[in-house]
Amino acid sequence: QLQLVESGGGLVQPGGSLRLSCDASGFSLDYYVIGWFRQAPGKEREGVSCISSTGGSANYADSEGRFIVSRDNAKNTVYLQMNRLKPEDTGTYYCAAHRRSHYCSRYREPYDYWGQGTQVTVSS
Repeated sequence: QLQLVESGGGLVQPGGSLRLSCDASGFSLDYYVIGWFRQAPGKEREGVSCISSTGGSANYADSEGRFIVSRDNAKNTVYLQMNRLKPEDTGTYYCAAHRRSHYCSRYREPYDYWGQGTQVTVSS
């Protein structure tokens, strides 16, 4: 069964860092595009970062210059390093996978597989 599991969320002070992990089971991430999404209470889910199946990456929203996405295919894991966190980064973070193309997308379509999410709270 194909499954994505996020971990690494928690409570952090403004300006701090967290590293989220997205572990895959039941399939190999090698040929998949992996997106990271964030959903704040009462808001739509939005894309924050993405890494393509060929290793290219993209940042969306206001994550540029603060978030770094990477992948370790040997561990079947994708990471999201989040630096200089702000209170507005608070939300549930999801990873998602698709192989409809090699390209990143900041939108929920075309991702086929989703994790259950991990909570990130940025607060003093």
